[in-house]
Amino acid sequence: MSTATIAKPQAKQPGKRRRMSLPVLLLIIAGVLVLTSIVRLISGADGITSTGQMSTALRLAVPIGLAGLGGLWAERAGVVNIGLEGMMILGTWFGAWAGYQWGPWTGVAFGIIGGALGGILHAIATVTFKVNHIVSGVALNILALGTTRYLSKFTFEDAPQGSSKQSPPIESLGTFDIPGLSSWLETLNGKHWFLVSDIAGLVGGLVTNLSPLTVVAVALVPATWWVLWRTSFGLRLRSCGENPVAAESLGVNVYKYKYIAVIVSGGFAGLGGAFLSIVASNVYLDGQTAGRGYIGLAAMIFGNWMPGGLALGAGLFGYTDSLNLRGGTTNVHALILLLAILLVFGAAYLAWQKKYVSAVVTLVISALMFLWYTSVDEVPRQVVSAAPYLVTLLVLSLSAQRLRMPKADGLPYYKGQGK
Repeated sequence: MSTATIAKPQAKQPGKRRRMSLPVLLLIIAGVLVLTSIVRLISGADGITSTGQMSTALRLAVPIGLAGLGGLWAERAGVVNIGLEGMMILGTWFGAWAGYQWGPWTGVAFGIIGGALGGILHAIATVTFKVNHIVSGVALNILALGTTRYLSKFTFEDAPQGSSKQSPPIESLGTFDIPGLSSWLETLNGKHWFLVSDIAGLVGGLVTNLSPLTVVAVALVPATWWVLWRTSFGLRLRSCGENPVAAESLGVNVYKYKYIAVIVSGGFAGLGGAFLSIVASNVYLDGQTAGRGYIGLAAMIFGNWMPGGLALGAGLFGYTDSLNLRGGTTNVHALILLLAILLVFGAAYLAWQKKYVSAVVTLVISALMFLWYTSVDEVPRQVVSAAPYLVTLLVLSLSAQRLRMPKADGLPYYKGQGK
């Protein structure tokens, strides 16, 4: 064999991409923080990094993140769960129904049970009867919506302060701050210093006006990572989503693990629904989920089927949703400038990757964003309301090139099919 043959580098395997390392991710986050601080100083929109804005964003990110965690469990076992929205709807209703009668923590438990019931239905349809996963999920969403509306008519309609579309008020779980730290960070955020005040606002939002259920939900992210990636149970479950035939040949009961994953998935989504009806607002409302189950699924895809990336995606979607809740037309106007600057960096990166056409298109979009920012003083209210959904589409379109779903995700599995 010649020296030239030995020295020849191996061809890169098609479709194989390097995962972003933690230092690189942290560097990107730090860069975005610096740019955000610069934009805040230029635009005068101090609200984009205020403690109140971040606290609201966290509260809105929790149900999205819980729905995303539910999707993660199901899809890591090979079951596509479009039914997250329906499971969240069941969680909101069951949580409110039990919460106003027996207290908020009982409502949380019943919300989990309600979502898990939806998970059982989805598992029976997809795992046992091999129904197409998308069809089953859509059917579950329709069924959950119709069922809760029907139940509300004879459950909440005659209750004090209730109606056919709203439950009676539910007792609060209460909130708390981290003593000393919360007030200090809020004061520091109010100084409006470069970067320091922005970091204080970000951290302050994570330790101010917290619900106990928020703490539980945040803790479930690392807990999910540990269970799925650091235990033998998690290894078996993930093997069902990658190669169920190989898993069965090693003695794994694939059906059992798929059922467990989908039921846990429903429980997470139901917990997100209970959070909406008990913590985010103290009543159940018809249409309360407002598509958060679908946005949670988008957060999971954005996070590349990993808990950490999912949490970042949920935080991003929660932040854009908080702009709408807090009347942030000025803040959204400032964020247009931030997006335009980020697109310039994106165009430079694409040019470095020798993707010149994509780089030019990105640069043109950036120029249009700059033009939009300079030509108006604030954006229309309709743009603010649509911001969470626009960000969902934008994020999925930009991240689509680096995604790798579990290999057997969505594929029907028959026991013994590898024999």
